[in-house]
Amino acid sequence: MPDPAPRREDQDRIDPAFRNGSITAVGIIIGFSLSFLSRWATNPAGWSAVDLFPVVPIVAGIMLQLKALADLLSIASLQLANYNRAKNLFLAGLVLAAIGIAVAIILDAAGISQQHLIG
Repeated sequence: MPDPAPRREDQDRIDPAFRNGSITAVGIIIGFSLSFLSRWATNPAGWSAVDLFPVVPIVAGIMLQLKALADLLSIASLQLANYNRAKNLFLAGLVLAAIGIAVAIILDAAGISQQHLIG
């Protein structure tokens, strides 16, 4: 006898192993983001107002990444809609942090920032 058709709620769920891999990847990226911010913040060079241009998107991006991790750790993230929402939140945070890092590198390369990332 063939298996019955999958129930609708089963089709709207993701495999826990897949979610666990996503949690691992998100955690690693958050670690890199926090490490960059920590290293940059502890740089002995002085800070100036121009350094807010990269710091704001970096911090906002990290906050979105952390919210996404918290959402992924919830059992509700096994529902496809919740998982996709957390994934999109994480990607938005990743893009924001990347924009902030790019701005920091540009300011450093242009010699505008007192924080030095290059060299």
